[in-house]
Amino acid sequence: MLREIPSDSLFTILMVTGFFAIAVAKSIAPKRFNDFLLVLVNSKYLKIYSRDQKFLDYHDALLFLNLIITASIFSLICIEHLFSAIPTNLTLLVKLLFGVTAFILAKVLLERLIASLFEIDAMVDDYLFQKISYKNYIGLILLPVNALLTYSLTPSKVLLQGILILILLLNTSGLITTFKGYQNEIKKNLFYFILYLCALEIAPYIVIYSIFSAS
Repeated sequence: MLREIPSDSLFTILMVTGFFAIAVAKSIAPKRFNDFLLVLVNSKYLKIYSRDQKFLDYHDALLFLNLIITASIFSLICIEHLFSAIPTNLTLLVKLLFGVTAFILAKVLLERLIASLFEIDAMVDDYLFQKISYKNYIGLILLPVNALLTYSLTPSKVLLQGILILILLLNTSGLITTFKGYQNEIKKNLFYFILYLCALEIAPYIVIYSIFSAS
């Protein structure tokens, strides 16, 4: 019996929503968006716009919306082809949309709480801005990737694993770039840095992978 898979029309609606969010982000701040496109090769975006952070930043919020959509769709595709024991359906897609949102926001809120407790709000705010910027960039890349996997290419385990490795490398590159900016503070508090890295940057993803592997 074939499993119920969300129709391509639903994928299309979500991907158009992600594309629309990106288009609006570019229209309201074209210079900032162009600088954002170079974030992997130029730190100009991070240096300039980290100083102008706001609690509610429409540009980042729109890019974050695209990240949620693209990450959820890509996760569903991976589950379908890498974890065949898990049924993929509309309910799972909705759960992924809420789950990805809750996961990222919970991590950000927890990190802000820790920053307040240790009175390092300014440093953590800059760090979170840089980290979220790299994640939003990954969301930008996933939009055409999802379109290809949905309408053109046949997802294979090798292809999906290759994309996952690329995402991991991009995310790691972002973290390394961010940590370089705070290397003096890290050297002074190496134990706490390693503890943070294991607890908030590595452990959550291992737990998620273990849950799906055990299913």
